[in-house]
Amino acid sequence: MASFPMPHLPPCTSLPHTNTAAHILLPSSLLRRRRNLHSLRCSASDKPQDDAVELPLFPLPLVLFPGAILPLQIFEFRYRIMMHTLLHTDLRFGVVYHDAVSGTSEVGCVGEVVKHERLVDDRFFLVCKGQERFRVNDVVRSKPYLVGRVTWLEDRPSESDGGDDAEALAHEVEGYMKDVIRLSNRLGGKGEKEMGDLRRNLFPTPFSFFVGSTFEGAPREQQALLELEDTAKRLKREKETLKNTLNYLSAASAVKDAFPSS
Repeated sequence: MASFPMPHLPPCTSLPHTNTAAHILLPSSLLRRRRNLHSLRCSASDKPQDDAVELPLFPLPLVLFPGAILPLQIFEFRYRIMMHTLLHTDLRFGVVYHDAVSGTSEVGCVGEVVKHERLVDDRFFLVCKGQERFRVNDVVRSKPYLVGRVTWLEDRPSESDGGDDAEALAHEVEGYMKDVIRLSNRLGGKGEKEMGDLRRNLFPTPFSFFVGSTFEGAPREQQALLELEDTAKRLKREKETLKNTLNYLSAASAVKDAFPSS
């Protein structure tokens, strides 16, 4: 069994998102309950799979979802080399979540460079967009940067839920998201604003990825959502998280109303 070499982090800086979509900060009490997530490692297979392709890999302390926007500043030498190569090829690399406790996950998401700026000191500013998910089968090489042999992941049809159920779940999740955002704004003194269409005509699967991308400060929970290959299961888990977050915020709001600041 082989595992990813542990890269020197951080090789880049994740810049603030320019996307104005909602972000949901999960309560720390919920995060503590989810810290024992299954840690996945990349393992070398005895023989390559026929549908596997080689992909440059970028271990980062964050999770990228399909459709999400990720601004990055690249300054470490080996990843500057990777960027030089990508800018002359297909502009795609694999983002895999890494932390000191969990190691490097074997499921990641392709980041496609949609905008870039090269600075005079050879650093790069990038704007990337999440594309398809993948699973790392083995590491082809580790120098000057990681390259893995990967296979693509797609959500499988649910064994217990049909498309109508996924649609109903997506509708419920959107409702919980609106309630959480509304209550968060109230607690933050921002006032209650009319919530627009959070789904933006997205089908259940891309909407489930969008919801996962809003769970700020919970990368291990986000990684668990990314790894699920069932849209209904992903939406159910997001519904549970949002429901628990709403209960937490409701209690905090009740305390604030009972003991208003002078």
